[in-house]
Amino acid sequence: MRSFVPMAAALLSLTGAVSAHAEEIVRHPGAAGSPILAGVTVPANATYLYLSGQVPSPANNTGAPTDPATYGDTKTQATSVFRKIDALLKAQGYTLGDVIKLTVFLVGDPGLGGKQDFQGFQQAYSEFFGTAGQPNLVARSTVQVAALANPGFLVEIEATAARTR
Repeated sequence: MRSFVPMAAALLSLTGAVSAHAEEIVRHPGAAGSPILAGVTVPANATYLYLSGQVPSPANNTGAPTDPATYGDTKTQATSVFRKIDALLKAQGYTLGDVIKLTVFLVGDPGLGGKQDFQGFQQAYSEFFGTAGQPNLVARSTVQVAALANPGFLVEIEATAARTR
């Protein structure tokens, strides 16, 4: 029995070390230079915040509420949406650095022959993720859809945030 006590103590201390490490959110890098993650591991003790799809605010008040020109191009709209997401996160005590997953819906831009403006979206994304001020990247899916609720919208983004603090 004597040898059992030190062994049990050693196992308990090892379990504590593993457990402390396992409580962290782990971000798995994508391919070299990728602006998104390959995936994220979130421990059971994390608290999640799921944001509904967010759409842009009008970029100007001169156009009709259903005119894409009222909301701007894809980059302008995506920037507006990321600002909304940032404000919603802050209101709940989260930050953009807590975002682990984005689902992005892009409508084909009429100015691009109905093709999604992925480059415009990516430029906006790069202003909020993987920066010096907010270095975290996220797991992400980006799809082109036929339409969103308002014909003026080119972008809608859902966000999932998690934290262990």
